Amino acid sequence: MSTTEHDLITNFTELTGHAPEGIWSAPGRVNLIGEHTDYNEGFVLPFAIDRRTRAAVGLRADGTIRVTSTFDDTSVQFELAALDAARAAGEITGWSAYPLGVAWALGQHGADLSRVSGVDILIDSTVPVGAGLSSSAAIESSVALALNDLWSLGFTREKLAKVGQLAENEVVGAPTGIMDQSASLLGATDSAVFLDCRSLDAEVVPLGLAKAELSILVMDTRVSHSHATGGYSERRAACEAGAAAMGASSLRDVNVTDLDRAKELLDDVSYRRVRHVVTENQRVLDTVRALNDEGPLAIGALLDASHVSMRDDFEISIPELDLAVETARDNGAIGARMTGGGFGGAAIALVPHALVTTVETAVHAAFAAAGFTAPVTFTVTPSRGAERTSGTATKK
Repeated sequence: MSTTEHDLITNFTELTGHAPEGIWSAPGRVNLIGEHTDYNEGFVLPFAIDRRTRAAVGLRADGTIRVTSTFDDTSVQFELAALDAARAAGEITGWSAYPLGVAWALGQHGADLSRVSGVDILIDSTVPVGAGLSSSAAIESSVALALNDLWSLGFTREKLAKVGQLAENEVVGAPTGIMDQSASLLGATDSAVFLDCRSLDAEVVPLGLAKAELSILVMDTRVSHSHATGGYSERRAACEAGAAAMGASSLRDVNVTDLDRAKELLDDVSYRRVRHVVTENQRVLDTVRALNDEGPLAIGALLDASHVSMRDDFEISIPELDLAVETARDNGAIGARMTGGGFGGAAIALVPHALVTTVETAVHAAFAAAGFTAPVTFTVTPSRGAERTSGTATKK
């Protein structure tokens, strides 16, 4: 259960004996389209959502970082200067790996962790865990922005996205790309972030959902997933091997017109993995073009095709996700697809405002008929990125 900002400040004060320097918040994200393209140096189109993680952060007189949350009574602390040794020894584990990993990664990007102030961090979140909405990047981005402010580092938001990615790759152990952190840090109201994951150039693309009277419905299957487990790593390895077989540094350099040659060079499974990424990159470009030229009503078929590709070529969907997508489409959705890394999590549907309740009711009924665990459904609004919401003074 999320707390109010006032309650969060009260909880922090009771925990530490003093008020926090401020509260920083960062959103989860929904990836509109562009799945498993980010670590292949391709294109993605996520947007920040109105479910957020907040970090109440205060300075300490010593060089210790202590992290606590409203969803776990355990406090974890390390000497900042000892984080690198702790990471190497595998001592940073569990949910605390996200905020502690950020502090470590800031050090890897140039912050002198032996000279900065210690911090207490209290985390609270309304981003569902395990739903594919990037609760992890929301933690990383809120903490990164807070420490950037309090330690006067002057890092850009683009650099903080790299910090979050490094934390997730090297401390959490999940081989993710930079999409989630970029969406959380760069998001804007009723807009998506068109990100080139090779150059890291980002462009805010208006979605126009409000004008078109469209909603994004999230259908959380409640089947939890984990990027640190084998399926995600196996897909990434297959992509890297496929690119190498094609003589490319990454699948970014393989085009749709190259797929006939890929089919001759690769075994069937590897070919289908490659085909998903190559065609998904094209679908992202086509979606951006359609949004700019025609508006959101024109992107339904691209969302549908993305799901089919993830289901059949990348093989990361599950029966619950397929049922959610099919039911949404059958009951009036403009388009629908699973979102996130796969093997569980959530699907999204682009639905006219007037049909949201109809689609939700149908999805719940379909899950009950199939004997699946009841899903959680809710709409999300494309929203602003990470920000400081309380406190104004920047400290060293």
